[in-house]
Amino acid sequence: MYSALFTFVLQPMRTFHAFSCALLIVGAGCSSPDTDPEKAHSGEQQRVERTTQRLEQSSGGRLVLDAIEAHGGLAAWYRAPTSSYRWTYANKGANLQFTSFMMVNNQTRTAYHELTALGPYGNPQPIDARFAWNGTRAWIYADTLQQPNPHFWALTGFYFEQIPFVLADPGLTYTRLPDDTLDGVPYDMVKVGFTPGVGDSPGDTYTLYVHPETRRVDAIRYTVSYGRGAQPGDLPQTLFYYEDYITVDGLTVPTHFRGYTFQNGARGAPKNEAWADSISFRRPFDPSKLEAPAGARFVEPPA
Repeated sequence: MYSALFTFVLQPMRTFHAFSCALLIVGAGCSSPDTDPEKAHSGEQQRVERTTQRLEQSSGGRLVLDAIEAHGGLAAWYRAPTSSYRWTYANKGANLQFTSFMMVNNQTRTAYHELTALGPYGNPQPIDARFAWNGTRAWIYADTLQQPNPHFWALTGFYFEQIPFVLADPGLTYTRLPDDTLDGVPYDMVKVGFTPGVGDSPGDTYTLYVHPETRRVDAIRYTVSYGRGAQPGDLPQTLFYYEDYITVDGLTVPTHFRGYTFQNGARGAPKNEAWADSISFRRPFDPSKLEAPAGARFVEPPA
């Protein structure tokens, strides 16, 4: 799910970060963002203004912007250096359930996980394992582990949890759809896709159910093109409910997700479920944990 998003945004984010660091090194008398809050605030405001201007160019983008503001706003999102939480995912059809503690650098979109439970659906067992995306390659330790796929899962939970904020990234398209209802409630609808050639999964789409009064995202429909080679119109959709919102560090995010198959405009059978807790957008990021230990296995993207 995540590949198109994180592959595209990684390079601009990395370039922005490197450029900022270069200014700090060579600029006479230039201080870091931590010691120069006025300069940091100015840069943040410029970024908010650029993103707002881009999203306001279409009715679909404006609806995404409305949702972002309802969830805490661009400024709060851009102030958050990291995203971290314990993420539990369960999928009956895939016979998979795992729990990991995830840490993501919001600028570089690099990530590392401490995998604490893994096993078949409904019966995960304690485990001491790790996986990560270092900005270039994904790895998992120990090398005998076949699940979860670190190339897919290093950032998938992050993108699920950080919708709508990550939908402000560049390289996306926004299409306003006719209003629809879900469980008898009317919703404003927007479909988010990718510009051609973006990332490993450019066929991914995300359709948001935005509540007309709260402007929060109550559910999404998503497709996964990762490793499938299918055209967007041929991909099955999953209906994913966003529930039990809490506000942490100024950002309002869900802690429970319920997934169902979705066919012919109707909800089908239960498919997957996820939970997030111990959420923070301020924990320090440890770059050393991106380094693959001896005995790790690197996992390449699908051909």
